[in-house]
Amino acid sequence: MLILLPPSEGKADAPKRGNAVELERLTLPELRDARRAVLDDLVKLSADPEAALSTLGLTPGLAGEIDRNARLETAPAVPAGKLYTGVLYDALDLATLDAAAKRRAGKQLLIFSGLWGVVGIGDRIPAYRCSIGVRLPSTGPLAGHWRKALDGALDELAGDELVLDLRSSAYAGMWVPRNGVTVRVLHGGKVVSHFNKATKGRIVRALLASGARPRNAAKLTEALRALGYRVEETGSEQLDIHVEQL
Repeated sequence: MLILLPPSEGKADAPKRGNAVELERLTLPELRDARRAVLDDLVKLSADPEAALSTLGLTPGLAGEIDRNARLETAPAVPAGKLYTGVLYDALDLATLDAAAKRRAGKQLLIFSGLWGVVGIGDRIPAYRCSIGVRLPSTGPLAGHWRKALDGALDELAGDELVLDLRSSAYAGMWVPRNGVTVRVLHGGKVVSHFNKATKGRIVRALLASGARPRNAAKLTEALRALGYRVEETGSEQLDIHVEQL
């Protein structure tokens, strides 16, 4: 089973020293040219802070993000699993998983990104700011750029495996898995927002810790129920998870 995650706007503080990103060493190295196109475009754009703020939809108070983007090719890179922060990643808490669960995370988790397309948790990347909704001067709309690049590569990687798709709607359009299942989190019959992320992080953690490898939505439902979740199947492509406490 593959598990698809969104990125987070929040990033951990970057180290002052370290090796820069090596595109050919990231997950799916065949995406190198597609990544290089976005990276070059973003770095070039960042030479004009005013234009970069406008293009990326940032306020002047976030000008430091533009400075960081301008140094992407030389900035110290860290494992993606340590770089992304925020509610989902805090709940997932990769650092405290046992060794076996961490190995499973390295094989099963894919994080989608407006800059890198998709990365594994062990891929070393620098901190950046570039969401999937951005339209860069040369690359154009990033969603379309990555759809073209990812379709074949991810279809081959996923094969017939079940794909648990926990991405936000903005990133879901980058690639549509053939055997995918999405999750909604409900409280009192209503869809929740902030706590949706926390619940998804806990679900991923529980699945990794248990070693469950369901092959279809029915088996995933069984696995989640065994882990204590109240799950309702609403169709072959969606599960509703009802939480009592937020």
